[in-house]
Amino acid sequence: MLIGNYFKNINLSFKNHKFSGLSFNSNNCKKNYIFFAIKGNNLNGNKFINHAINKGAKTVVSNIKYEGFKKDVLFIRTNNVRRLLSKTVSKIYRKKPKNLVAVTGTNGKSSIADFYFQILKLNKKKVASIGTLGINSNKNKIRLQNTTLDSLQLAKYLSKLKDQKIDNVILEASSHGLKQNRLDGLNFKIGIFTNLSHDHLDYHKSYKDYLSSKLYLFKKLLKKKSNLITDNSIPEFLKIKQISKSKNLKLNTIGDIDSTIRVIDHKYFDENRQIVEIIHKKKKYIIKINLIGKIQIKNILMAMIAAEKSNIKFSNIVKAVEKLNPVEGRLENIGKIKNNSKVILDYAHTPDALKTCLQNLKDQYKNKNIFIVFGCGGERDMDKRPKMGQIANQFCDKIYLTDDNPRNENPKIIRSFIKKKINKRKLSEIPSREKAIREAIKNLQSDDILLVAGKGHEYTQDFGKSKKFFSDRICILKNILK
Repeated sequence: MLIGNYFKNINLSFKNHKFSGLSFNSNNCKKNYIFFAIKGNNLNGNKFINHAINKGAKTVVSNIKYEGFKKDVLFIRTNNVRRLLSKTVSKIYRKKPKNLVAVTGTNGKSSIADFYFQILKLNKKKVASIGTLGINSNKNKIRLQNTTLDSLQLAKYLSKLKDQKIDNVILEASSHGLKQNRLDGLNFKIGIFTNLSHDHLDYHKSYKDYLSSKLYLFKKLLKKKSNLITDNSIPEFLKIKQISKSKNLKLNTIGDIDSTIRVIDHKYFDENRQIVEIIHKKKKYIIKINLIGKIQIKNILMAMIAAEKSNIKFSNIVKAVEKLNPVEGRLENIGKIKNNSKVILDYAHTPDALKTCLQNLKDQYKNKNIFIVFGCGGERDMDKRPKMGQIANQFCDKIYLTDDNPRNENPKIIRSFIKKKINKRKLSEIPSREKAIREAIKNLQSDDILLVAGKGHEYTQDFGKSKKFFSDRICILKNILK
């Protein structure tokens, strides 16, 4: 491969320089590779340039001011190494699914992605989802470490999905992934914005930067006349509407006024089901949904619009919605207990997500005791800890405070911040997550509701120097069966 075929505005003398592959990890460099020296939060790729060259790299892309040949190695300068990597990757891996959908926002991304996946699959369409829950396709499921893959991994997976003749793919676009340009070079036909609330401020430092990272999807990665889907009741709606107008995007909304799908009625059918009445293109539909939590309705409606924009007949979408299964670790009722109490698993790990989750449980299970097992992760946004403690205190009758993913931080200190806002009479502090879940389940009386929050689908617990296998789901099931 020749540099000139993949890099724009490059010096004419560089155009016939050859390369055989790409890497941003010097350990993975081979003969004639291009090494992209990325400056990250913890590591600076510029420090590994010599290592990459020793491994065989013949081209180095970095933000170093020098550009040209040193011996037989070509140095290319750019202000944004990540973006150039993504755009180069996209040109090399040309095979991609035709209909790429991206969903961003603080909460609801995984649920919307999974509901979209289920709706298309129920309509016999080949589809895949990529995000927090892994890569899910008609054939198999692969677990992932990050919500948004690096651009090189993502391009390889998209190419494999295309080989399987999958043309509908929905991706979760995290704020980290968007800010780090991991999705640049992809052509999204549909973009979804869920909401924005307190999260990742340890990385973004401000709400303004956090929101700006999310909105990058709509400002830069959606082409003219692509579809934008959002909720017209959120505070960010006016800003999103302005972007859709300036970028000539087709705006689709959910809500109760002037919406693509308008909700006109909602009620709980029984303890585990809901009925929602909607209007779409002046036609009424009554849908029975076998899921816990009113928040699920918003996520489903956004997935429904995305499915319709993916050329699925709306009446068939409605039929599929009535067959939807709970999303893994999202307001998911785990097992059955003889005394009619319930244990519900949820990934809620932000103040807004926790509040919404508990408010939904209070609304659906009126006059029942609500208990919770939760903690907060280490080395992450410290400001949210007392806020989450206050929310648990507001909605819960009993609080089992435990460890989440402490990472390299002292878990006792993490818990001390959380419990500042918790009434001591409600509090039971049990560091071991396994013991906390066991104790909480043992104390459940008839019709009580227990929420196990924070880790949802995860199968490990991070203690910094070590990660141990731990699943809230497995722990719950083991203790229910006792």
